[in-house]
Parts: sequence; C-alpha cells; structure tokens
Amino acid sequence: MILPTARDVRALHEKYAPTPEALDLVYTHCEIVWHIAEQLLARTDHDLDADLVRAGTLLHDIGVYHLYDHTGQLNHGQYIRHGVLGHDILRAEGFPEHLCRFCSCHTGVGLTRHDIHRQQLPLPAADYLAETPEEQLVMYTDKFHSKTTPPNFLSAASYSAYIQRFGEDKVSAFHALRTRFGEPDLQPLSTRYGHTQA
Repeated sequence: MILPTARDVRALHEKYAPTPEALDLVYTHCEIVWHIAEQLLARTDHDLDADLVRAGTLLHDIGVYHLYDHTGQLNHGQYIRHGVLGHDILRAEGFPEHLCRFCSCHTGVGLTRHDIHRQQLPLPAADYLAETPEEQLVMYTDKFHSKTTPPNFLSAASYSAYIQRFGEDKVSAFHALRTRFGEPDLQPLSTRYGHTQA
C-alpha cells in the first residue's frame, strides 16, 4: 500500500482550504494530533502501522474546509458532518476506503445509527465506528486537542467530563481507549504551539 507523504497531505490541505486562516487552524490541529499519536506509539508495545496512523491523523479533518462559507466563516451548526465530508473528499481524490475511513470514523468516540436517530444528526444513517487499531488511535488522540477559538489542549479528565452528556457508554468507550493507549504528555506540545491546556 502506497501512502501519501506529509508533503502530499499538506498540498491536499492547501488545495481545499478556503483561506490561509482555515489552513492554519485545521492543518495545525492535524499536525498536533499526529504528534500526540507519535508520542503514544513510542511508549507502548504495539503492532500498529505508524505510517498509516500518520496519514490518518494528517487527513482526518480535511472535511472541515467544506464547512466554511464564502465569507470565511465556519458553519458550526453543521460541524458534525465534517467527517463524512472528508470521506467524500478523499474518495473523490482516489484514496482507498481504509484512508477515507479516518475522516468518517473519528467523531467523538464513534457514532452509531442509534446516535444519529436519537440526536437527529444531519448524517446519513450508518455506523461510523473506528474498527482497526489505527483508526481507534487516530480517533482517541484527536480528543486531546480542540480547534476552538483559541485552540487548546484537553486532558483526559476534561474530555471525559465533556462527553458525559452523550451517555455513560461514551465515557466507558473513552476510558477503554485510555486504558489501551495511555495518556499523552501535553505540556511540551502546549509550549511548542502556544495553546493552553483545559
């Protein structure tokens, strides 16, 4: 399997980003998620494909660009759709399904048909669940950084508190990922990028 290089991924972000500010926000987030995943991969005994994780982290949020309007404003009301939009972008670019899934299967700790129906989410009814260890690690590491204004890092405790409103099953799913992959040290990245920790 031939994976896109970091340069290839950057070029793809540049192609779809509607403004330099959007590129900086989204690409920086993806880069940070890669550094978090890299840290966890380095200190755990695993048989994950690190190159696939790198590609997945750097591509997972590319669908966010399709949520910007002509004025450069992000449509927060439709943000839940960014995963399926990213899946569509990568498919149109000719990427294989196993790479497209990093986009559609990283939201929260997984979305099910039941979640979509119960919450009346604007998504095609399907299960969007991280299945492979690589998908699970990308989904998990994404939880430690937010593209809010301003962007910030989230501790495991902060994310657990946030996700509680979606049900105890989501909290349990996050804790299972935490047990499996461990917790990252966010301080060096917080210092490097100048983003605070929540």
